[in-house]
Amino acid sequence: MTTRSRAFPLALGAAGVLALAGVVAAVAPDPGPPAVVPTAQGAPAAPPAPPAAVCGSPALTGPASPPPGAVVVPAGSNAGFDFSTPGATYWFAPGVHTLAPGEYSQISPGAGATLLGGPGAVLDGNRDNRYAITGRATGVTIRHLTIRNFAAPRDEGVVNHDSGDGWTVEHNTLTRNRGAALMAGARNRIAGNCLADNGQYGLNAYQSGNRITGLVVEGNEFTGNNTEDWETQLPGCGCTGAMKFWAVNGADVRNNWIHGNRGTAVWADTNNNDFLIEGNLIEDNDGTGIFYEISYNAVIRGNTLRDNAWRTGREFAGERDPFPTGAIYLSEADGDARIPARTAKIEVTGNLLENNWGGVVAWANADRFCNSSASTTSDCTLIVGPENTSACSPPAITREPLYTDCRWWTSDLEIHGNTFRFDPAAVDGGCPVEFCGRMALLSNYGSSPEWSPYQGDVIQRHIVFAAGNRWHDNTYTGPWRFTVPDMSTTVPVPQWTGAPYHQDAGSTFDGRPGR
Repeated sequence: MTTRSRAFPLALGAAGVLALAGVVAAVAPDPGPPAVVPTAQGAPAAPPAPPAAVCGSPALTGPASPPPGAVVVPAGSNAGFDFSTPGATYWFAPGVHTLAPGEYSQISPGAGATLLGGPGAVLDGNRDNRYAITGRATGVTIRHLTIRNFAAPRDEGVVNHDSGDGWTVEHNTLTRNRGAALMAGARNRIAGNCLADNGQYGLNAYQSGNRITGLVVEGNEFTGNNTEDWETQLPGCGCTGAMKFWAVNGADVRNNWIHGNRGTAVWADTNNNDFLIEGNLIEDNDGTGIFYEISYNAVIRGNTLRDNAWRTGREFAGERDPFPTGAIYLSEADGDARIPARTAKIEVTGNLLENNWGGVVAWANADRFCNSSASTTSDCTLIVGPENTSACSPPAITREPLYTDCRWWTSDLEIHGNTFRFDPAAVDGGCPVEFCGRMALLSNYGSSPEWSPYQGDVIQRHIVFAAGNRWHDNTYTGPWRFTVPDMSTTVPVPQWTGAPYHQDAGSTFDGRPGR
């Protein structure tokens, strides 16, 4: 599942999963759904506590004895064990648990069931079973298990393979699995987990029918994922990184530590809406830290992004490719009040970006719209309707409302109150200044298909001068430059802040490098 504007080559990230600490801890109570966090339309909430290490922490260790009434699952082979009783609690005894041989052996719990691991309880797929925990039962809870060595195919998941609704996945270690360690459904709470060294994603949030709402991803550690380097295996697939979201309507991604992954850290790709990405520590990932792509209405605030996209940036520089590589990449991302959300814009505020390859890149591909051969998704916009792509055909697309509604525009972006620090010498021993340390607001020259109403510099002029995209009141340290309105033009601060662009009103600039 990919809709990338450009092929971003992604490469190796360093990470390793720590051994579980042998400390007995009580089962953490379910804190319930988070409170609604006011965003741009209300008073800002207090920032969450800084993310802490999860992998190897005592919080992952389950209760030493089964809760009253629990069904005890003995270590060893659990082939033939019945996990289907609705509402039952299954306590996995300490030790290694396996399923029956065969790629389709799996656990399918009943509705409202709880799978609970004792200290050191491991569910091991032996590189034989594809899936660990599957089915469409609602309200399943999984806590304190280590789940490893399952072999899901690309774009499929090991835990919650069928994207069940109302699942709670907390305090688990999901490691060394192929595919995605975890899928998500509607009203899922994914909290306090270690997702490490998985073959493709730590988390893949996709559900058939685009029905995911109310998703919470909070307080997890994502590290070392995409060990199989799918972008190299399938160049341009856009199918790699720590976590990927597709057509999710309402998600809080808060207070996670996302580091050392091969590829993008947080990637919302295609018709997502109403995201709060807050308080995360995102560092040392080979690709972009936050990628919000052909999606709507998001608040990205209070995050720390450090030392991201070095590998990707170097590869672009090595190819003399002038496309800017950013720590935050907003690709055809729109604020749009017609789609209900907590905000009606893309707001990037209160973040610290430090020594990433670049800063915030806002990009619009002039040739990418519904029914265009340059669009790598068959979905249309949420305004026209994802299944109504054929409506965006000539001559109707040349007139309103389809002229506006058939594309994602890169509009209503507000980048304010952020701190941008950059020292070229700190980027893996240095970087070529013509390629790194850039902000960007740009588009290409529209050229295809031949019937496109967006040819020439129509989109370029729109996103720079007419789409409500504003940088203001930021703090800059280091030799930042600004790519606008196309890849061939990079300007210094006076031209960025002066005519004709008039960006970064109220911002301060200190050109001296340093943290």
